[in-house]
Amino acid sequence: MSQGFHLVVCGSIVPDPLQTLEPIQGAEGPALKNEMMLPAVLDPWAGHALYEAAHLAAATPDSKVWLVSLGPRAKLQQLMMTIAPKAAFELVALDGPAGGFTEAWETAEALAECIKTIPGLDRSRLLLFGGCASASRDAGVTMQMVGERLEISDQFLAVDELTPQENGTIRILERIEAGRYQVSECAGPPLVAAWATGRLPEPPNNAQLGMQNMRSIMPALQKAQPARVGAEGVEFLEVEVPKQRRNTRVVEDASVDEMAREIVEWIRK
Repeated sequence: MSQGFHLVVCGSIVPDPLQTLEPIQGAEGPALKNEMMLPAVLDPWAGHALYEAAHLAAATPDSKVWLVSLGPRAKLQQLMMTIAPKAAFELVALDGPAGGFTEAWETAEALAECIKTIPGLDRSRLLLFGGCASASRDAGVTMQMVGERLEISDQFLAVDELTPQENGTIRILERIEAGRYQVSECAGPPLVAAWATGRLPEPPNNAQLGMQNMRSIMPALQKAQPARVGAEGVEFLEVEVPKQRRNTRVVEDASVDEMAREIVEWIRK
């Protein structure tokens, strides 16, 4: 390949899943109790996308990775301290809400407009990565809408493997039902890849890489532009954490048909 890739990864913060989340009605709509105090982590699906992008860039000469992240600036700074030692990237930050009560369309618009302004980005070499879902705002459509706004028609969802071929094409494995994969071959960039879990583990910390990244991350956070993202026009009547419910009954020698019939009746109720 004569030219490398320009990889843009969309990923932001989510509350640490080990924390107890309590929804409340705030002054500007639904929110999480003490949201700014909750420990935050990189969205798990976006993490897979970032690590896959960094690995691909390291294996492909003349490639570069940008991480476009929308979230509160103070929380992003905390997050960058944990992921900077794991992958080489240049941060492009947007200062805005990152909770679960935001509209995917507005999020996609902010991300797409931000990507268009990245200096030196060659959209003919663009691989747009992100998660196929989100642990906070799981509409499952954000990456598709970002791709549409960037006029990228080749979009692949629930990706587990992306492999450049010697002839310049890109081979992609997408998850489908029954634990199988759909195998696609794309002529080349630009394309959108919304990642599931990928094939790579979380990279170990590299202190030298972390210091190198932080030299560009701090100025990027200081220059973060405000992004107006919410759910304007949407009214939430009630928000609550799903209640745990467990009714166990032990029955011996029940047939499959009887169990299926009982499950269907329970669902209908």
